[in-house]
Amino acid sequence: ETLLDTVNNILAMKVDMVVMRHPAPGACVYLASRIPANIINAGDGTHEHPTQALLDAFSIREKLGDVAGKKIAIIGDILHSRVARSDLHALHTLGAGEIRVCGPAALLPQDATLAGCVTGDDFDAMLEGVDAVMMLRLQRERMEEGLVASLDDYHARYGLTSERLRRAARDAVVLHPGPINRGVEITDEVADGPQ
Repeated sequence: ETLLDTVNNILAMKVDMVVMRHPAPGACVYLASRIPANIINAGDGTHEHPTQALLDAFSIREKLGDVAGKKIAIIGDILHSRVARSDLHALHTLGAGEIRVCGPAALLPQDATLAGCVTGDDFDAMLEGVDAVMMLRLQRERMEEGLVASLDDYHARYGLTSERLRRAARDAVVLHPGPINRGVEITDEVADGPQ
């Protein structure tokens, strides 16, 4: 059965909207041009995850009052993250004051994805004074071997600890789209903490 067959079976129930997550980039666009129902993209491959970006923007607004003018750091595996791509679009659109993107050079896109962002691999420097920190997991299922030396090395360089979090603004909010790799990109203390 094709994707179109599956969705046509669902449409037989007279739905007006299909919320879908699919491993193939562009699957939502493909369906949107072939069916009469509205499509909500809940993640397609490594391409986009707009529903998560809306949740992240809402969370920032809920905790900080607005996205506009805020300094926001996105840390981790940006290259393989559909969340990062959608968040960057949302944050730019909503007027974030500064978007900092940090991770190992091998995990930062080399195309126009990061246009308008401050980029680097010095996590401690990137945390200075930010209003929000978004931690992303290493997406090892999408990686080639050798993109990071080891999980311990990655944690030492890019793991968010309570000590590191003190570099951010005092009321900084910590976001993570999940699933969390505790002890890799974020410690238990921060993951379960008040921020």
